[in-house]
Amino acid sequence: MRLTPVMKKYVLHWGEMGQRWGVNRSVAQIHALLWLSDAALPAEEIAETLAIARSNVSTSIRELQGWNLVRLVHVEGDRRDRFEARHDPWDMLLTIVEGRKRREIDPTLEMLRSCADEAEADPDTPPSVKARLRGMQMFMEQVNGWYEQMRQVPRPTLQKLVSLGARVSSFIGGGRQGG
Repeated sequence: MRLTPVMKKYVLHWGEMGQRWGVNRSVAQIHALLWLSDAALPAEEIAETLAIARSNVSTSIRELQGWNLVRLVHVEGDRRDRFEARHDPWDMLLTIVEGRKRREIDPTLEMLRSCADEAEADPDTPPSVKARLRGMQMFMEQVNGWYEQMRQVPRPTLQKLVSLGARVSSFIGGGRQGG
């Protein structure tokens, strides 16, 4: 696959952003390349196009498959495995959010529940620490509950909510508040 200058710019930037989000640069660049591609690509072509080691491509593809962002595709008459990315930005976003929740929020919630319960049973833990732990647990439970509710919202409705932005507060009687 030949990358035009604008395609290179996008792939390189996505790699940089990936690092800021805690994702390996090669993983993010491969995702960007597959997202731009009209056809599923074999690993060898990905490695050649991005000038990265074939072993790095294999490892990165497995990670992207683990995130459910890339899938294996077979082409009749070609024995090579090919890979393609989800092209719908909403699918991509919702998949990433679900993965991050599973990997980051869920374990944090478990830890907070455990810490708050242990703190309540520990006479040496200061009341202020107990209150902070319980408060953080309640906050994270609320965020988690909001997320679970939003997962049930049909996509067209969710898209309208996002496009409304802060204007949605006028429907629920809220005004602008400073942070």
